[in-house]
Amino acid sequence: MQDGFVKVAARTPEVRVADVAFNVDQCVRQARDACADGAKVVVLPELCLTGYTCEDLFWQDALLDAAQRGLYAFAEQTSALDALLFVGVPWRVNGKLYNCAAAVCCGDVLALIPKTHVPNYHEFYELRHFAPAPAPGYGFVELGQGEPVPFGTNVLLRCSTMPDLVVAAEICEDLWAPNPPSIAHAMAGATVIVNLSASNAIVGKAAYRRQLVVGQSARLVCGYVYTSAGWGESTTDVVFAGHDMVAENGTLLAESAPFASEDAISEIDVAALVAERMRMSTFRTALGSVDGDGPEYCDVPFSLGRERTQLTRHVAARPFVPSDGAERDARCEDVFTIQAWGLAKRLEHTHCSTAVVGVSGGLDSTLALLVTVRAFDLLGLDRNGIVAVTMPGFGTTDRTHGNATTLSDALGVQLREVSIVPAVRQHFADIGHDERVHDVTYENCQARERTQILMDIANEEGGMVIGTGDLSELALGWATYNGDHMSMYGVNGGVPKTLVRHLVRYVADTCDNDAEADILYDVLDTPVSPELLPANEDGTIAQQTEDLVGPYELHDFFLYQVLRRGFAPRKVYRLACYALGDTYDEATILAWLKVFYRRFFAQQFKRSCLPDGPKVGSVALSPRGDLRMPSDACATLWLAQLEEL
Repeated sequence: MQDGFVKVAARTPEVRVADVAFNVDQCVRQARDACADGAKVVVLPELCLTGYTCEDLFWQDALLDAAQRGLYAFAEQTSALDALLFVGVPWRVNGKLYNCAAAVCCGDVLALIPKTHVPNYHEFYELRHFAPAPAPGYGFVELGQGEPVPFGTNVLLRCSTMPDLVVAAEICEDLWAPNPPSIAHAMAGATVIVNLSASNAIVGKAAYRRQLVVGQSARLVCGYVYTSAGWGESTTDVVFAGHDMVAENGTLLAESAPFASEDAISEIDVAALVAERMRMSTFRTALGSVDGDGPEYCDVPFSLGRERTQLTRHVAARPFVPSDGAERDARCEDVFTIQAWGLAKRLEHTHCSTAVVGVSGGLDSTLALLVTVRAFDLLGLDRNGIVAVTMPGFGTTDRTHGNATTLSDALGVQLREVSIVPAVRQHFADIGHDERVHDVTYENCQARERTQILMDIANEEGGMVIGTGDLSELALGWATYNGDHMSMYGVNGGVPKTLVRHLVRYVADTCDNDAEADILYDVLDTPVSPELLPANEDGTIAQQTEDLVGPYELHDFFLYQVLRRGFAPRKVYRLACYALGDTYDEATILAWLKVFYRRFFAQQFKRSCLPDGPKVGSVALSPRGDLRMPSDACATLWLAQLEEL
């Protein structure tokens, strides 16, 4: 229960219809097994202490009295477990019978939460036996085991040792109704919703049930733990499959296949859920009642241990790049299309039929050129209106120069070559810089000269300069201010480096042009470099970006966790070690994470004056959109946390 993670489990015990003693034993065993696996919240099915399919036996006092004793026995036998447990039980209140979820912790029954939407259609006729929950709210009932406990729908169970963990319950059909109780629960502050269900198995229902659970977790920005009755129920008319799921904000974290003897267990990141809700102005919460006039919620405290949660959930090592090939191709097509249509709109709006792209033979300029070609094709413009400019300098290699020129020819665009060497040398002379000193002045003079050439050609041709810098470079400030940092429209500004590579490969794989594809594959095999330092004696690239600023694989992981998730440095480090620990050791991850924070804070001034460009994903750095950050913010707090590791 550190870093916001809480392990939860949905488990389906074996049941015998109306055999309460047997069912209690099975529920206790399942609770113990789940806790042995580290679970802190354990959810068992609807009416599992009696069996859901008892039918008119629910009118028998013998069964109901046994269920009451069974709940007390379950609480007593699980008293040593460090977990919040939910178990389904029928309960009589004021002459009515209710289908309830009982919340149990440390031997105490904390609350009874009745089902709100009781089905009475098709194969279900629960209204024959059970009353719907009274109007939203809560009261108190005597259990005969100490203090009265809350009874009602408006109950929130708050963990005192993990304040972001706030749990509420609904039961089966409640989720299927037009207005599930979980909506109000989430608005009242619940971060985890549990659902005790007895959903039967019919053709196609498992897929629909999965959609409901995952969709509700997304809509409510919550964790959702769903468990269902298994095949031990009566099969007089229906069959039950034991379909268990754990979802978080639209992602299915764990699932037991129907009819499989397995559980669903994973970790819900409640801190991330709270952070996401905090950012969403449309996610409105309330103090007290949800609408300000309705019934209040009852807060029920409980306490759990704070030992470190062992992670088992999937954490993507490359969060911007889907691991599935088909999904990755679809992502690439989406991104490529957004980039191209964004540029097409800007060209159409400015009545511009000329675009100027600096091509270096590297990944970013290659992608920018491909996007520009797609935009021209969308508008029906002549590709000859694309001016690809190669500007060899002190570090340009034959390989990159050849790829830039050959690709331009293969795409049918206009190619120009302007060497920057004479102009830069003149500039060195003008400012008194020694060309033998390969410092930042040496490098940036070249970058700014290239930008000046592009801007001047655009003026000459009545066109616009298309920026090539990507999202990862912007995050690290790996761009020359008023050099490659500047353009008239930056098509790659929303694309992280790890995805740039796959976009270029996607075009290579699908372009149906062998000459173009061969060049693109070679570009993919070329080391990432700004080529601002002289090449090696053998003509190979001497200056490799990742040797200087760190692996983009790591930086893109950091970027996602910091900006999209809002995680603290300690948590980013932990997740990076978990997801990428097979590739990088902990010391390497920590060292580059410090570099990320230093550069990210120090380079905000470059991002504060970015040119326009399309947002293509959930992480963006535009000062007009996603990132409103002061250029003078200090990284002290963030770096201090890393020093403690």
